[in-house]
Amino acid sequence: MTTMTGTGPARPLRADAARNHRRIVEAAAAAFESEGPDVALEEIARRAGVGVATLYRRFRTRDLLIRAVLEEVFADEIEPTAAPGTDDPWADLTGSLSRAVEAIAGRRTVLRLAREAGAFDVESVQRYGRTLVRLLDRARDAGAVRPELTARDLSALLVMALAVAEGGEGADDTTGEDRRRYLALLLDGLRPGHPPLPASG
Repeated sequence: MTTMTGTGPARPLRADAARNHRRIVEAAAAAFESEGPDVALEEIARRAGVGVATLYRRFRTRDLLIRAVLEEVFADEIEPTAAPGTDDPWADLTGSLSRAVEAIAGRRTVLRLAREAGAFDVESVQRYGRTLVRLLDRARDAGAVRPELTARDLSALLVMALAVAEGGEGADDTTGEDRRRYLALLLDGLRPGHPPLPASG
C-alpha cells in the first residue's frame, strides 16, 4: 500500500504501518457515517484498535485523515461502479450511474467532509471520468443515447442525482426508492428521440 504524505508523492508503507493505515481509514469511514462529522479522533482510534498516538503519527491533521478516507472510498466503492458488465451498452452506462449514486448516497458525510476540506483527489476523479466516457462512447456508437451527449452532461446528471441523494433539509426523508425514481427520470433524458439539447456554453 502507498499513501500520500501531504508533502510529496506517495511512498510504500511497511506492512505493519499499512495495516494500521487501513484499519484507521476503515474505522474513520464507518465512524463518520454512524457518529457524524464531529466524531472524535480518539473514538476513531478506539474503533481501529490503535492508540491515538498511532493515529496522529499516520495523520497529522483531521483533513489528512479525511483525504485518506475519501481516497479509500473512491477506489473501493465508486470507481468499480463504472466497470462494464454486459453486452448491453445502455444497461452498462445507466447501471454504472445508478450504482455510483447508491454508493455515494451511503457516504454522504464523508463526501461532505471531503468537500469542506478540499480533499478531492483529482487523479481518482479523472480516472473514474475516463471510464465513464468509454461507457458513454460505447452507448453512443450503439445508438442507445442521444448523439449530442458529452461527458460534461453525465457529470451534471450525477450532480443532480446526488442532490437528491444528499437531500439537505429533511434529508432523512429521502429514501432509496426516491433516489431510484428520480434517477430513472434523469436517465430517461439520455435516450435518443427527445428534442436536441441546446448547445453547451
